[in-house]
Amino acid sequence: MSELTLTVMRLGFLAVLWLFVIVAVQVIRSDLFGTRVTQRGSRRDSGRPQQAARQAAPPPQRQQPSGGRQRRGAPTKLVVSEGSLTGTTVALQGQTITLGRAHDSTIVLDDDYASSRHARIYPDRDGQWIVEDLGSTNGTYLDRTRLTTPTPIPPGAPIRIGKTVIELRK
Repeated sequence: MSELTLTVMRLGFLAVLWLFVIVAVQVIRSDLFGTRVTQRGSRRDSGRPQQAARQAAPPPQRQQPSGGRQRRGAPTKLVVSEGSLTGTTVALQGQTITLGRAHDSTIVLDDDYASSRHARIYPDRDGQWIVEDLGSTNGTYLDRTRLTTPTPIPPGAPIRIGKTVIELRK
């Protein structure tokens, strides 16, 4: 074997070794610090053209019937009453609310028992709010009952996902 071939093989082995070390450090870093969460109101894509921003936008959410008006006595907010996000409030404005560990969820749950796409809460045609489990591993519970089908949520009834409890309130 020539000296040149041996040197090229050594350099190739060294490059593969360094690539392995860099990937290992990135995995350890992501385990320690988690994923980056961006603010929902921030303008990350202000440099993109308007047309590209419109194409990348998610499809419009279902709006609440009767011109956006809510029924009298209907819940107006979703409140996290237990778990790491205790005190977090989301205004109910007729759009679908997603719950899970995924960074693009409406409420991002930092809970070992939550799936990335765990559950969703959405309004039906009558203005009633419905909770639906999205095939999660550990289940979604409404008032101590495990959900198997989309179920209407009475105001004040606890929705439990792992250690997190969420309620609809006026």
